[in-house]
Amino acid sequence: AQRMDKLIQSPYFGRIDFWEEGTEGPQPIYLGIHAFEDEKRRENLIYDWRAPISSMFYDFESGPAFFTAPMGVIRGEIGLKRQYRIVKSHMEYMIESAMNINDEVLQKELSRSSDEKMKNIVATIQKEQNRIIRDENAKVLIIQGSAGSGKTSIALHRVAFLLYRYKQELNSRNILILSPNKVFGSYISNVLPELGEENILEMSFEEMAQDLLGKKLKFQTFAQQVAELLAMDEEEEAAQAAVERIRYKATIDFVRELDAFLQKADRDFFQPQDLELGPLKIDADELDWLYMGLSRLPIRQRLQKIATDLIARYKRTHQQALSPQLCRELKQRIKGFYPYSSAEGLYKRFWEEAGKPQFYQKAGKNRLEFSDVFPLLYVKLFYEGSDRAYQSIKHLLIDEMQDYTPIQYAVVSKIFDCKMTILGDAHQSVNPYSSSSVEKIQPFFQGATAVELCRSYRSTIEITRFAGKIHENKKLIPVERHGEEPQLHACWDDAEQLETILSLIHKWENSSYTTLGIITKSQPEAEELHEALKNRYPQLQLLSFDSSSFEEGMIITSAHMAKGLEFDQVIIPNADSSNFHNDLDNSLLYIAATRAMHKLDLTRIGELPHILR
Repeated sequence: AQRMDKLIQSPYFGRIDFWEEGTEGPQPIYLGIHAFEDEKRRENLIYDWRAPISSMFYDFESGPAFFTAPMGVIRGEIGLKRQYRIVKSHMEYMIESAMNINDEVLQKELSRSSDEKMKNIVATIQKEQNRIIRDENAKVLIIQGSAGSGKTSIALHRVAFLLYRYKQELNSRNILILSPNKVFGSYISNVLPELGEENILEMSFEEMAQDLLGKKLKFQTFAQQVAELLAMDEEEEAAQAAVERIRYKATIDFVRELDAFLQKADRDFFQPQDLELGPLKIDADELDWLYMGLSRLPIRQRLQKIATDLIARYKRTHQQALSPQLCRELKQRIKGFYPYSSAEGLYKRFWEEAGKPQFYQKAGKNRLEFSDVFPLLYVKLFYEGSDRAYQSIKHLLIDEMQDYTPIQYAVVSKIFDCKMTILGDAHQSVNPYSSSSVEKIQPFFQGATAVELCRSYRSTIEITRFAGKIHENKKLIPVERHGEEPQLHACWDDAEQLETILSLIHKWENSSYTTLGIITKSQPEAEELHEALKNRYPQLQLLSFDSSSFEEGMIITSAHMAKGLEFDQVIIPNADSSNFHNDLDNSLLYIAATRAMHKLDLTRIGELPHILR
C-alpha cells in the first residue's frame, strides 16, 4: 500500500524509447523508483531504476545503446529520451531532448533549497556515478570524491542497487555503515526508505571499539581528541608531544612495526619449562612443539588448547581422568609460561621495546588516548582473536575514510571478511595529523579498486572557487551554476560581529532559502555563540556530538560536526588569522566553506587568515 501510494504521488521520472535489434519497432521504457506491472498481460509498465534495462537512461543519449541482461548484451537504438518531475500527482515539468537533458534537469535540481534530510538522486544520476552504483565486481571499492561530489549519496544508491540485485542473499541487516556521528546517520536516514529499502545497520568506529574492547575500558573519543588539539597552545611542549604521538600512530610504518613485534611475541615469548603435576610429566620441548603446532590460533586460545589437549591425552592413555584440581593447576601453569595475560601488557611492552615508552600515555585517569584505542584493539585481536561478532555483515560501508588511520583499517580487515565500499575526501580531514588517503588505505585490502569523483554538484562556482583558495584541488570540476560571491564582513569588535551575524540571519529569514548553517571552528565557540543568539532566535538549534538529529531551519555547530551536511547558506564567524592559522584550522575552514550550496558569508574581527589574502 505504501509503495502504491508513492507510485500515485510520483509514478516515473524518465522515459526512453528503445528499438532493440531484430524487433519490429521501438518500445517505450518508463523509469520510476519502483517497478509497476500489468499483472494480466505480465508486462512492465514502469521499470525499477535499478533494472538492467534502466541503465541505458543514465549511460546513453539518443543513438546506439546497449545494456547487459542476464542472457547477455542487448543492443539497439534510443530514439527518444524524456525527463519528468511529478510531485503529488502533478507534473511540474517535462523535458524532451536528444542532447544532454541531464544538464538542464541537474541545474533545476541543484538550484533547489536543501532541507534536514538527504534526498535520493535517481532522476539525476550521472554516467560516472551510475558506473560506481552498479559495480558488482569490486570486493573493496574506494571512492575518493571531492566536496559536494555526491559520494555518500552514491554509496547509499549503491546499497539500494545491491539489495535489489542480490535480494535472495542480501538484506538490510547484512549491511553496516560505520558513520562519523548520530546526526549524520539521521541525515542520511531517508534515502533508503525513499528507494523502497529498509535502513541498514549503523554504528561509529568508537562504538565498534567499545563493543570489542569491553565496556570497562574507558577511552577518549576522536571528537575529544580533535577538541583537545584545538584548545592546545601549539608552542607548548605538551602539545608538540601529543601531535608527535598522534602523527606516529597514524603511519603505515607504525602498523608494520607493530606487526613485526607481534610476530616476535608469537614466536619468542612463550617460555615453557619441564612440567610435573602429580602423575603428569611433560618436558619443555614438547610444550614448545605443541605451541608452535597451534600457530593458527590466537595466543590465549592456543594456551587453553594445549591444556585441554594434554588433559584429553592423559585420559586416553591412562583410562582415567585427571582430578579437577590438577586440571585447573595445569591450565594455570601453561598460562604462566606466557609472560602477558592481557593485550594491554603486551602493547605496553611494544612501546618499551621500540624505545618510546612515553608514546603510551593515559588521557586523564584510566582513560586511553584515542590514538591508542585501535592499536590496542589490534593487539587484542592478535592475543584473543575476534569472537566473529560481525559475521553476519556481508557488505560494509565506511564514510569519511580520510579521518581513519591505517591501524583502524588494519583492524577492519581483521574483523570483516566481506565486500566493502569505502568513501571520503582527502581534502576534508578534521585532523590532518592523522588523515588517510587512498594510497594509505589500499594496502590493507587485497585487490581494492579505487575510483575518483571530480565533479562537484553542491556549491556555486563562486563558492567552489573561494574554497579552492583554502585547499587547491586541481582535479575538481564544478558544475556550471552561478551565484553571488562569498562575502567577507570586517567588524571592529565582538559586538559589531554579533550585529553582523544577526543582520545576516534576518536577511536569510526573508529569502527563499530554508536552511542556514552557522559553522564555527570549535564546539566551545558554537556553544558561546548559541548562548548569545538564543534569546533572539529560540528556534536556533545547537548541534553537538550528543545530538542525534536536527530539524530543517537554522543550525549552529562546529566544522567537525557539520561534515557531510549541506545548507543553502553558511555563515562562518571569527574567520580571522588569530583563529585560523595552521593546517588543522585550514582543514576546518575548508569543511565549513564547502557546506554552502548558494550563499557564503564570513565575519571577522582581526586580519584575514593568511590563506585567504
